[in-house]
Amino acid sequence: MSVGLVYLDHAATSPLRPGVATAMDEARAGVLGNPSGSHPAAQRARRLLEEARDEVAAFLGRDPGDVVFCSGGTEAANLAVFGTVGAAEGAGEAGEVLWSAVEHPAVREAVHAVQAAGAGARELPVGEEGALDVGALSEALTERTTLVAVMTANNETGVVQPLGAVVAAVRRRAPQAAVFTDAVQAAPWLDLAEVAAGADLVALSAHKLGGPVGVGALAVSPRVGLVARQVGGGQERERRSGTQDVVGAVGLAAAVRLAAAERAAVGARVARLRDELRRGLLSAVRGLWVTVPDGVEVLPGHLHLCVPGADREEVLVALGREGVCVSGGSSCASGALEPSYVLAAMGVERKVADGSLRFTLGPATTEAHVARALEVVPAVVERLRRTV
Repeated sequence: MSVGLVYLDHAATSPLRPGVATAMDEARAGVLGNPSGSHPAAQRARRLLEEARDEVAAFLGRDPGDVVFCSGGTEAANLAVFGTVGAAEGAGEAGEVLWSAVEHPAVREAVHAVQAAGAGARELPVGEEGALDVGALSEALTERTTLVAVMTANNETGVVQPLGAVVAAVRRRAPQAAVFTDAVQAAPWLDLAEVAAGADLVALSAHKLGGPVGVGALAVSPRVGLVARQVGGGQERERRSGTQDVVGAVGLAAAVRLAAAERAAVGARVARLRDELRRGLLSAVRGLWVTVPDGVEVLPGHLHLCVPGADREEVLVALGREGVCVSGGSSCASGALEPSYVLAAMGVERKVADGSLRFTLGPATTEAHVARALEVVPAVVERLRRTV
């Protein structure tokens, strides 16, 4: 019996959930006005927007006024980096940004850009397990530190970062600095109101939660200065101009509501399926390399493996032909010839990293999907690999 498409790439995008689609359809049917207007239609749009803001704020454990709606995780990360550095420069401070070596490209490239413009910047190492070296962070913190960027969990490996220890180190050694965490991958699985409670800036993206593409949010603590990157009408308390996507915000709110309600049950079920897939692949594929050592905390849906002797692009294409969708690492780097900088930072050899495969499961993943993957993946790998 066919199970249809086996979609194991939820870290790239998670399919729009039916409950989210329904909420958006209802909002779309009733929204006629610009939420910045004053007539009844605009007021209805404004009410829906603020109700959505309230839900996102509750999900993050923040005040509604802290939430800035934007176009997704990339814009949220860019705003966090450029906005805080810009505020420091505006205050006449020559600051420095510290960031982990495994940050998402949206953070990494933003830091490179401010560095090229003259700001100080320093990359911090991770251990072989993929977690930030908090000791190295503590040593790097100074009175010049403006921003510390450490993601909640890595998008490639799923490794949960020691965010609590990061916040404690910053408050102790550089209390003037802001802590930014990219929580895009962690949002479906971890209680961000608890895990990211100490961070000053937190980024979300709706489509990683089963929400719509093109919507996200950045929570900004009142203690943090932030210069807008997108200017115009002064919406979002002058932190992000542009007419807000009310229907998209409703979709994000519905997605976080579902994630919060189902987190424990879905997380446990998905982790069990992930472990079943891991055991099966380790048993069936010779020489398989487990990227993250045992005992390291990883998001429930993530499984990262490397197949020495295999070319990941060849494997991905062949799996796709069999109806099994996985990725070779970050979806932002898919198809790139260069090895993953995340794996390089973890000390994984190039010849091993070239065979990297990322399986990411989600709420819609079933036993049948895992069973089909265990049929297809070993056969494809053995057919295509060149050496053991």
